[in-house]
Amino acid sequence: METNKIQSLFKNRTYVLILLAGIFAVMGFSMFLTTTTWYVVTELNMPSMLGIVLISATVPRLIMITYGGVLADQYKKTTIMFSTNLIQAILMFIIYLLIANDSMTLSLLLVLAALFGMLDAFFGPASSSMVPKIVPKSQLQQANAYFQGVDQVAFIIGPILAGVIMETRGVSDSYFVATVLILVSAIFVFPPLIKEKAVEWSQKQSPLKELKEGFHFVRSSGFLVTGILVLVVLNFFVFGSLHIAIPLLVDVHGGSPINLSYMEVSLGVGMVVGTLILSFIKLKRKGFASLIGLFSTLVFFLIFSMLPNLTLLTILLFVIGFSMAFVFIPVFTLAQENTQEHLMGRVMSLIFLAMNGFDPIAYGMVSGFVATGLNIQIVLLVSSIIGLTATALIFWRGKEFKHIS
Repeated sequence: METNKIQSLFKNRTYVLILLAGIFAVMGFSMFLTTTTWYVVTELNMPSMLGIVLISATVPRLIMITYGGVLADQYKKTTIMFSTNLIQAILMFIIYLLIANDSMTLSLLLVLAALFGMLDAFFGPASSSMVPKIVPKSQLQQANAYFQGVDQVAFIIGPILAGVIMETRGVSDSYFVATVLILVSAIFVFPPLIKEKAVEWSQKQSPLKELKEGFHFVRSSGFLVTGILVLVVLNFFVFGSLHIAIPLLVDVHGGSPINLSYMEVSLGVGMVVGTLILSFIKLKRKGFASLIGLFSTLVFFLIFSMLPNLTLLTILLFVIGFSMAFVFIPVFTLAQENTQEHLMGRVMSLIFLAMNGFDPIAYGMVSGFVATGLNIQIVLLVSSIIGLTATALIFWRGKEFKHIS
């Protein structure tokens, strides 16, 4: 056990394989997201439908994510991750074929995006609950920082690849490359390659009882409730709005796919720098750090809403991404450090739900306001002010959360 505590994470074979799988999966997903937003806004010429497309990719995911957590607690996590990646690659290849043959319609895109997103409901809880199973508790913050860091590197590379490929080859080729990347991810989590131990928790209950047990554990843990509220505010008022705002801002300012890539890359680079810092510095008061990170993110987001050109917007996205790393990594680590292994999948699925559950509402609200003629930057300004107010309330009420280490 002592050896495990001092062993480098990069000598942990299983951790490295999961890390590599995450790189290629996120790269493929970010290419899918960037390519789809550009395809809807420019080639389908339906910018007002962008929110609907993103909602179709997220709502089924949210409906299934808690069940994904139940499965992660009952079955081998590598089997779940491998199966999910394989089916996602097949769906991505279907999208490629339809667009390459000019057969894609908005209805088909909505259905395929919904299926693609629903599958991610199984991958997320399985991968995040796998980390505390293979890494000592003393290395969890570092492991999460590395995991999120390489994910953001992948998120940077994905949009760059998508932008370059769309500009030189076309939209369909971007989808094809994304298909290959997701297949590579599946290879790294091929179950015989990792040889994950069997699930130790053998008590079998109905899925509904399993879900109730997970909800009860979270509800009885005051710090988890506050942590979930922190993630809700971050993703509803900042991250969800940015998914819609970035392609719309590029279009409004007369940008190209490369400009879209630059902005998404800037956000990703900021997150990478933040996660790298957290891989070296161990936070003593993780709850307090996440609240300060949330406040900083919203302040920078407020400034972002008032900037007049793509260059300044791109620069500030770096700062927003940097601040965001100090929000979600401490919350993830707190949850993993204080949750029993047999509940890990369900707890992480609820955290994923908090992180993404309000995204569809943000997509719908931002798209709806823009469709009525409101300037996108006015919408972002109002969102940042409401988010700052919510953060102040959480800071005032979350006494236990502020002092937890």
